[in-house]
Amino acid sequence: MMIKNKCHIKKDDKVKIIAGRDRGKIGKVLRVVRKDNRVLVENINIVKRHTKPSAQNKQGGIVEKEVPIHLSNVMLMCSKCMKAGRIRFRRLEDGKKTRICGKCGEIAD
Repeated sequence: MMIKNKCHIKKDDKVKIIAGRDRGKIGKVLRVVRKDNRVLVENINIVKRHTKPSAQNKQGGIVEKEVPIHLSNVMLMCSKCMKAGRIRFRRLEDGKKTRICGKCGEIAD
């Protein structure tokens, strides 16, 4: 039986990097890897890979690509107050659970 990891970050969220060599940068989440508790953020954590020539890449050489960063190193940006902060959860009148910005109290979705 596989345990489902909890994750407060979703695809297309804006996040701020709070640790590592890209600390302070802001980017958009491209993919969430819940199995490893990691997120792939646009233009963040770029590494160089040396590749051999293959069918897809005829020439080979050095390829720059983004690799996932751990979930604990990112913080969700609020779209209203434009600050990075913790996320709270609240149930609305219709019973749906939604994400709330911890700083301004606005809905973060």
